[in-house]
Amino acid sequence: MTSVEENTDHTADSGPSGYAAARLRLLQEESQSGPSRRSALAGLTDEWLNALFATAVRETGVRGATLVAVGGYGRAELSPRSDLDLLLLHDGKADPRALSALADRVWYPVWDLGLALDHSVRTPAEARRTATEDLKVHLGLLDARTVAGDAGLLAGLRTSVLADWRNQAAKRLPELHSLCRERAERAGELRFLLEPDLKEARGGLRDATALRAVAASWLADAPREGLADARRRLLDARDALHLVTGRATDRLSLQEQDQVADRLGLLDADALLREVYEAARVVAYAGDVTWREVGRVLRARAARPRLRGLLGARGDRAGTRAPLAEGVVESDGEAVLALAARPDRDPVLALRFAAAAAQAGLPVSLHAVRRLAAQGKPLPVPWPAEAREQLLTLLGAGEPTVAVWEALEAEGLITRLLPDWERVRCRPQRNPVHTWTVDRHLIETAVRASALTRRVGRPDLLLMAALLHDIGKGWPGDHSVAGETIARDVAARIGFDEQDVAVLGTLVRHHLLLIDTATRRDLDDPATVRTVADAVGSVGTLEILHALTEADALATGPAAWSAWRGSLVADLAARVAAVLRGSSPAAGEPEIPTTEQERLAVEALRTGEPVLALQARQEEDAVGVDLVVAVPDQPGVLPAVAGVLALHRLTVRAADLRSMELPDRLGEVLVLRWRVAAEYGSLPQASRLRTDLVRALDGSLDVPAKLADREAAYPRRRGVVPPPPRVTVVPEVSSLATVLEVRAPDAVGLLHRIGRALESAGVRVRSAHVSTLGANAVDTLYVTTPEGKPLDPAVAAALAASVTAALS
Repeated sequence: MTSVEENTDHTADSGPSGYAAARLRLLQEESQSGPSRRSALAGLTDEWLNALFATAVRETGVRGATLVAVGGYGRAELSPRSDLDLLLLHDGKADPRALSALADRVWYPVWDLGLALDHSVRTPAEARRTATEDLKVHLGLLDARTVAGDAGLLAGLRTSVLADWRNQAAKRLPELHSLCRERAERAGELRFLLEPDLKEARGGLRDATALRAVAASWLADAPREGLADARRRLLDARDALHLVTGRATDRLSLQEQDQVADRLGLLDADALLREVYEAARVVAYAGDVTWREVGRVLRARAARPRLRGLLGARGDRAGTRAPLAEGVVESDGEAVLALAARPDRDPVLALRFAAAAAQAGLPVSLHAVRRLAAQGKPLPVPWPAEAREQLLTLLGAGEPTVAVWEALEAEGLITRLLPDWERVRCRPQRNPVHTWTVDRHLIETAVRASALTRRVGRPDLLLMAALLHDIGKGWPGDHSVAGETIARDVAARIGFDEQDVAVLGTLVRHHLLLIDTATRRDLDDPATVRTVADAVGSVGTLEILHALTEADALATGPAAWSAWRGSLVADLAARVAAVLRGSSPAAGEPEIPTTEQERLAVEALRTGEPVLALQARQEEDAVGVDLVVAVPDQPGVLPAVAGVLALHRLTVRAADLRSMELPDRLGEVLVLRWRVAAEYGSLPQASRLRTDLVRALDGSLDVPAKLADREAAYPRRRGVVPPPPRVTVVPEVSSLATVLEVRAPDAVGLLHRIGRALESAGVRVRSAHVSTLGANAVDTLYVTTPEGKPLDPAVAAALAASVTAALS
């Protein structure tokens, strides 16, 4: 079939308006582009079809008919190569042969010009019935408008079709959502494709149209901010693609991207993809929010009659708000802000809100995120410790991190927190090995790293390195070199100390070192191993780098990691660790007690009872307070104190336990120093803590039963199942005790369960050192036999297994 542009001379006579020539002139005008050109093209087409229809009506004598534009043409959004979706609507009174002749006199001139045409001939009743049977027909009619003929005929149909759409929303919208999901599975996610389909892929033009249909149902509405502009950018890109290729295509192929970018006035193909990706992100996010709201409304409608019958006079508990964190609650399946929350006075609230939602596996309320964006107070620099901890908790939550992060990013909160994020946001990666854009790859790496946190002693540095390892992309030169500088700056602003900043800089600078060396160098050459050891510097950094390498590769795509590559990297890491251990001194015993701890120990020994002291921390950005507990040495101290703290909803950020022998006195005293913070609300009084601790030690307070009751009454949700606990015996660290290292997800009562397991095994805890890093706990315990000797290796292994079982 011959195209419009190739038939200018012929088609000048094919209609009263010289449509083809006028169309060609319009498409060639440099001043006409975007919405104005699409509208002008639709108007030009309307004039031509109106003239064709008027002539056809005169020639056939048909009355009671109208020509209707549906779909994209109905919205007056005609791209250069768009199909014409037309419905010949009639009242059913015309002679069938005359009606057929009328249709032919309209359809054939369209086909003669080489335009694609989707057409049908129906009465209003037939159109309404077909819409009821065919969802796509129903969607097209929602945008129907009269092009020529009797406008009253369409008015009645539109009223009926819209009424049907709203009345049948409970059935139609789930069908539409299912169609959107199936299409996304077929076409993929637009913003992560190097050759995206602007119409069919998730976040594309069909999804934008679906959101219009949801809004027409009056059941829910999409977030409107930015949505119209996103649709415009996608349509502009499709227009340019049509003009560049001369074809009715929606796939933005690699070989056409530079030309399309040039026609849109953009720098290059990467700038084009960023523009398209950003628009798709807006549409996809609006879809996520809208479909979640549709589901919520439909569930509420379905449950309402049943609830009335079940609850009766007891009332409806649908409005119950369960606390998640300070200022954050769960309501109706979403994380929302508590009624008393004050974003303008609480700069950490946005991160605390995000971390609580991700840890609970909940979507975040759009209203809450927008309120945080509008009213939130900027964080001071460097960040307070709580802000850093909440960021790490968010990053360590696993898969739910992605949705929460993207919700914050959609409202501009991420770039406000991390200004360097702007450079990598929606940045394409031309390497076909990569599945994601740079920003999404960084988040996916953090998700993968969260599953590897049990392998490292500093899970916080692993998660932070995962977030920052490619932050240098988008800057000139080697992204690892540029990234090191950025990562050091970001880490310092976030509040990491000088030593941690240096480690993070090393991790970002050398995040490709292990995989490149393992796959390209001779590992039997001592110089190879020594070069890696010199670059890494310490066993701890190597441990993190090994996990980061795996997380990075797994988040890149299926071709980037394999069992073979993993074995090569593990072999290299083992050789480098051997070199580093040969030059590194072994870890020593913990530091000696302070004068204040000795004073409390003396008091505890004198009274024979626990002594407590709550002390505000001196650091300006400290999280929580210091709680020092001195107890005469006796069985069950660790589980008792840890259990009492859990009962009072105190989160343990760090802890230190040591056994102290006092000179010239009989017996020993256990001194425990805790850094604690209220899970939400205010701290309990020290007197209440002491009373409950006395009862826990004498057996009158059943701590395990109380904790079980509370867990049953207020079950804690988790977004995903975290990596399992890992308990290992650390060799050659102490000659006086056996050292156990526990790496586990932080949870209420964790130390209580560890303490009970150790107590049941009949071992003595000489000292314990606890760190909570984001959502991960890393605890080191020095244990001995009751006689104060290190455990036999077999006994130590069995103890590690029993502690693991207690935590699983």
